[in-house]
Amino acid sequence: MIIKMKKASDCLDNEVTDQSIYLNRRQFIQASSVAALGLGSSSLWSKESGNNLAVPESLQPAFKKIIETPYGVGEKAAPFDVASTYNNFYEFGYGKGDPASNAAALKTDPWNIVVEGEADITGTFALEDIINENQLEERIYRLRCVEAWSMVVPWVGISLATVLKKFKPNSKAKYVYFETLHDPEQMPGQRGGNIKWPYREGLRIDEAMNELAFLAVGMYGRVLPNQNGAPIRLVVPWKYGFKSIKSIVKIRFVEEMPETTWKMLAPQEYGFYANVNPGVDHPRWTQKQERRLPGGILFPNVIETRMFNGYSEEVASLYSGMNLVKNY
Repeated sequence: MIIKMKKASDCLDNEVTDQSIYLNRRQFIQASSVAALGLGSSSLWSKESGNNLAVPESLQPAFKKIIETPYGVGEKAAPFDVASTYNNFYEFGYGKGDPASNAAALKTDPWNIVVEGEADITGTFALEDIINENQLEERIYRLRCVEAWSMVVPWVGISLATVLKKFKPNSKAKYVYFETLHDPEQMPGQRGGNIKWPYREGLRIDEAMNELAFLAVGMYGRVLPNQNGAPIRLVVPWKYGFKSIKSIVKIRFVEEMPETTWKMLAPQEYGFYANVNPGVDHPRWTQKQERRLPGGILFPNVIETRMFNGYSEEVASLYSGMNLVKNY
């Protein structure tokens, strides 16, 4: 008999959508077509919601097999239509539905990523050259937005550490900087506003090498929808969602803490670390609770927020001795 010991970070039964209104993740992965899920042409997978079903030919070898992992095993995810239509991706607009409405035309194939800085191997790499040499995994993670809403999402991708190690960062690489595509013609949100484009994010090198840090190229067993950060995005589940940068085109290994978009825009509200912390409120709202999606006006599904979004077992040691109020 095999007995599975539940980690503190595993999703709790009351954190996920009721079984009657969402799809089993194993059924998603095993489904060979949209029809196998019982979804019609006007379904959740429709192009109207900005989702391109077809896996680019260059990534098809990787998507032929997706390994199930212990992360969130046995749990269920939020409905696909919630995860793919309630997004913050300001490159496509500031409303939650704007990315799904405006991102469909984004061209994600071919896609290159520039690697720079303090590493032995640098240059421009095609996405397929990074992805296809690795085995794709499915990991179910909680996503906690700094705006105090959250959801549970099954991501498909590869460990960030696995990718970064291939570039052989040197001893001067203390941080990893990430940058989003800057293309105002394709991304209408970049044509104005107060944000200094392109979108920038960063992690300390030991955070980036943590087992939970993940590069996603898919979700729900499928390729990433454009509005969710196609073709490749970061997923850092113990931090607020704005750290999980989307549509990555640049990775740079640096010695000094890099400038990041929200820290530049409002440093009194959004720090570099952005760890989920119910003990440190946002200046304009509490972080002690969150609204778990899906939920409605009458039943908003409010739950208590946990330190590091419930992933303390895996990440608390990264911040031993740090003042997490000062280093918010």
